[in-house]
Amino acid sequence: MKRPVPMFDSPETFDDLLARFDPKRWLRDPRATGEGIRVAVIDSGIERSVLEDRYAQRGEVLPRIEGAVFRANSPAPLPYDGHQSSPHGTTVADIILSLAPKATLFSADVFGPQGSCEVETVIAGLRYAMDVWNVKVVNLSLGVPEHKLQLLPKRNQLLRAIEEAYYRDVLVFAAAHNDHPVTKSYPAAFGPPLISVDKALFDDPLQFAYALRDQVEFQAHSRGYFGPFSREPATSWATPHLAGIAARLLSLRPTLKPFEIKAILYWMGLALKA
Repeated sequence: MKRPVPMFDSPETFDDLLARFDPKRWLRDPRATGEGIRVAVIDSGIERSVLEDRYAQRGEVLPRIEGAVFRANSPAPLPYDGHQSSPHGTTVADIILSLAPKATLFSADVFGPQGSCEVETVIAGLRYAMDVWNVKVVNLSLGVPEHKLQLLPKRNQLLRAIEEAYYRDVLVFAAAHNDHPVTKSYPAAFGPPLISVDKALFDDPLQFAYALRDQVEFQAHSRGYFGPFSREPATSWATPHLAGIAARLLSLRPTLKPFEIKAILYWMGLALKA
């Protein structure tokens, strides 16, 4: 008498699972608004009044944005007065809110008027986002080229901060270098403890793909909607698209851990490509 073949040994099992997995149903669920999800934008600051005007044009009220300013020469964060150091962070914030309009944003300005930042400043912003703001999602549309992290202690400090976020159930999205894979950029190249994002163009901003290439795993829509250079495809704009999608998913189940969200995005990317 032949023994029955267990269901999980059937080659069709995962095909059946994938067929039942409908990302459009999840992503377009009316409850998937980002409500209750705290997102840190570690960037060049957010111009709050600009986003307030954009919400007002739609007859809506912008959720409150809190923040802090981090500088290499200041041991403690400086108060956030609702202004940006440069428009980059405002464009990033606008993308997140376009996909997750009820998410709660926090602005960590780590750049300053010179348009550059130090690794230590990024780490300070990340730790503050975890310790003080208790965020669930962090968007890093920034990167440090590999040649600037030749000193292992500095690279390890950044890696430890990213790993700490992972173990504290904070989901970190990091932009690949715009010249990836020719140029590696950190923290995106750290890979496993975070979600690394490359640029691509899609017909739908809620569409994305899993496309592993030299330690960078995902591609997302890479055009913004407002601000200088926002229509120029860039990883800086792709990253908040995927962060916004994650905020939508988390508003359906806020207790999901980083590895669970990453697995869901992986399966969604396969289903959307099919």
